[in-house]
Amino acid sequence: MAKASKPANVSNSSGEEVTDTSSSPKAQLVEIPHTLSIRQLADLISASAIDIIKQLMRNGIMANINQVIDYEAAAAVATALGYEPCPKPRTTQSLTSAIGEIKRQRPQDEEFGGLRPRPPVVTIMGHVNHGKTRLLDAIRQTNVMATEAGGITQHIGAYQVKVNGQKITFLDTPGHEAFTAMRARGAQVTDVTVLVVAADDGVMPQTLEAIDHARAAGVPIVVAINKIDKPEANPELVKQQLADAGLVIEEWGGDTVCGQVSAKEKKGIPELLESILIVAEMEDIKANPSRPAEGVVIEAELDKTKGPLATVLVHTGTLKLGDTIVAGITWGRLKAMFNDTGKRVRKAEPSTPVELLGLDSVPQAGDILTAVAGEQQARALIQKRQLEMKQQAPSVNLNNLFDQISAGQIKELNVILKTDVQGSIEPIRGSLEQLATKEVQVRVIHSGSGNITESDVMLAIASKGLIIGFNTGTEPGARRLADVEGVSIRHYDVIYNLADDVSKALKGMLEPSYIDVIEGRAEVRAVFPAAKRQKVAGVYVTEGKVRRGVSVKVKRQEQVVCESTVGSLRHFKDDVKEMSTGYECGVGVKDFSDFQVGDILEFFRRENR
Repeated sequence: MAKASKPANVSNSSGEEVTDTSSSPKAQLVEIPHTLSIRQLADLISASAIDIIKQLMRNGIMANINQVIDYEAAAAVATALGYEPCPKPRTTQSLTSAIGEIKRQRPQDEEFGGLRPRPPVVTIMGHVNHGKTRLLDAIRQTNVMATEAGGITQHIGAYQVKVNGQKITFLDTPGHEAFTAMRARGAQVTDVTVLVVAADDGVMPQTLEAIDHARAAGVPIVVAINKIDKPEANPELVKQQLADAGLVIEEWGGDTVCGQVSAKEKKGIPELLESILIVAEMEDIKANPSRPAEGVVIEAELDKTKGPLATVLVHTGTLKLGDTIVAGITWGRLKAMFNDTGKRVRKAEPSTPVELLGLDSVPQAGDILTAVAGEQQARALIQKRQLEMKQQAPSVNLNNLFDQISAGQIKELNVILKTDVQGSIEPIRGSLEQLATKEVQVRVIHSGSGNITESDVMLAIASKGLIIGFNTGTEPGARRLADVEGVSIRHYDVIYNLADDVSKALKGMLEPSYIDVIEGRAEVRAVFPAAKRQKVAGVYVTEGKVRRGVSVKVKRQEQVVCESTVGSLRHFKDDVKEMSTGYECGVGVKDFSDFQVGDILEFFRRENR
C-alpha cells in the first residue's frame, strides 16, 4: 500500500498544534480491525513502528512494538499520519483449496436453495503437555455421557458434539503441525482454533508457534486456559503473556474469547463449547446443503478386508449413498458411509465427518472430494486436476521472486525467520518489513530462535513462503522435506547481506546463487593409515548414501574443517561406487587426512537455487 501524503501541522489561536487539511490531497482510506498490534498497524499503513509509537506517546499511550491497541487508538494514529480510518468488517472464514478446485465455475447457491448456517469445525492447538488430547477426550466423554447410552465415539479423525441443540465438529488431530499439514496439502478445513495454555506453565514456544500458524491461516482463536485445578495455576499471568503475544482477551478490552477449564476434572467444558458457538456465530459460518457435495479427506488407509477407506469432512452440499465421487486423483461410487459413532448413514450434510467406502485407491489427506454426475465427469475432473498440478506456479524463492511479482502471481512475500538468539529477531524483522514495495508486501509470519524444523517447512508450504535462517542450522528432517517440496531455505550470518539479497530479489537484481543439497551423512568411528602418509576414515553411514567423487564437508563440533571430494570408497577390501544408510565403509577425502573419531562427514551436491 502506498503511503499517503502527510497533512501540514499548524498552530491555532490557542497555540495548539492542529492538522491543516485545506491544501492536502484526499486522505487514503484504510480499514482497521477492532484490535491489532503496533507491528500490524505499521504493516497496514506502511509506516515505521517507531513513528507509530511516538504518535501514541503524544496521545498519552506507552506501548512496545508487540502491544495490542484498540480501534480508537489506532484510528487516531492513522489520522495523524494522513489516512482516513474506518472499522474493518468481519469476514467469513471459508474453506479453500489450493488446487483451485474450489474456485471452479459452479451454479449460484441461490439455484440450489441458498446458504444456511453449518456447524463450526474446530482444531485444538497448544504447547506439548498442556492438555490438548486430554481436553479433546474430556469434550468427547462429556458429550457421550450427555447423550444416549452406548454412543461411543469411533476414531475416524473427527467427531461431533451437541451443545444446546447445536453441533460442533472437532478434528481429532490436535496440534499446529497437523493443522498446517492439512493446509500444506491444499485444504483449510478449520473454522475456529482452540488454543490450549496450561495455567501452571504459561505461554511457551509452541504456544507462540500455534498462534502464528492460526494467524497465517486467518482462523479466529478461542483460548482455553487449562489445568486450573492445580495449586500453582496462575491464569492472570497467562492472560498477560497472551497479551504480550498479541492476543488480548475480552475482559481486558480485546476481542479474543477466553475460558478457564480443567480437562482432568471436566470443569468449564460446557462454557468453552458455548464460547466456540458464539465465535462461530460472529464468523457467520454457512454452507449450501442442497448443492453437489464437496469436502476434504481427513484420513485415509487401506483396510485388509474393506479396501480403501477415507474419512471425509463435508464442507458444502450433501454427500449421499450411491454418489459418484472424486477424491484427489482417484474416484469411485459411494458404497457405504459410517459416522463418528460407527453407525451406517445414508447422507452427510455440511461439517459432518464420515468414513466412506467405494474409492478405487487410497487418496491423500488434504485431497479435495467432489461429487459428480457420473464416470465420464469423474475421469474428466481427474485429468483436469492432474493438468493443474503440473501447471502450478513454482515455489517462491529469491531467484524467481521478481518474475512472480511481475506476473502478478504474488502480492505478499511470506517469510519464516529463525535465528540463533531471540535478540536478533526484531532488528532482522524490522529490516525485512521495511523492504516492502508498492507491488509486494514483506510479512514475517513466524519467527523464533533455534534450528529450522519440519514445522517451519510445513508452514512455508502452506503459506507459499520461504525460510530465512540467521546463524542457525536446519534439522535433517526439515532439510529433506524442503528438498522434496521445493521450499527455499536461505542461511545468513550478516544482517546486511540478508536484507540486501531480499531487496535485490524484489527488484529483480539478485545474482544466481547456489545451494548445497545433502545426499548423506556418516560418522567417523575409527581412523586407519593408508599409503603415502594418508589416512582414511572408518565411518558408519547414518542417513542417505555415500558416493565416490561426490562433494564432502568434514564437520567437527558443527564447524567445517574441510571441504573437498570423496577420493576413495571401500567396503572391507572392495572398492565400491556407493554405500547406503546402515553400512560401514572406509572413506578417503582428497587432500585431507586429519580425521578424528566423532567427526561428521556430510556428502552433498551443489545446485542453482
